[in-house]
Amino acid sequence: MASFRVRSGSRRELVDITRQVSAHIPSGEGAVLLWVPHTTAALTVNEGFDPDVALDIADALERISPREASHRHAEGNSDAHVLATVIGPDLLIPCRDGLRLGRWQRVFLVELDGPRERTVRASFLPGGDRS
Repeated sequence: MASFRVRSGSRRELVDITRQVSAHIPSGEGAVLLWVPHTTAALTVNEGFDPDVALDIADALERISPREASHRHAEGNSDAHVLATVIGPDLLIPCRDGLRLGRWQRVFLVELDGPRERTVRASFLPGGDRS
């Protein structure tokens, strides 16, 4: 298992980690399992060509679970925990000599309680022999 660190710059942010993920993919066919071991961060795949898409997603997440909402958790970041649960801490992406993403797709760490430094873990799962 490989891992790498990602630094976010704001409380809610989508950080494009496609290059870091690609650096951990060997040649061959299989899949990469990505995992973020944090309870206030998540992973997603979405459009990476227009940076406004990531900003729109961050804005929508704020509307879905606003920080100012009434929560029982005393730390003041329950909204981030809720969103991390909705989005999820893992991704499974097919690979064949690299990530098999769609034309506009990129891999993002979704920061929900930043700015922070996060860890992303990557495991390559080799595919079966088709001979």
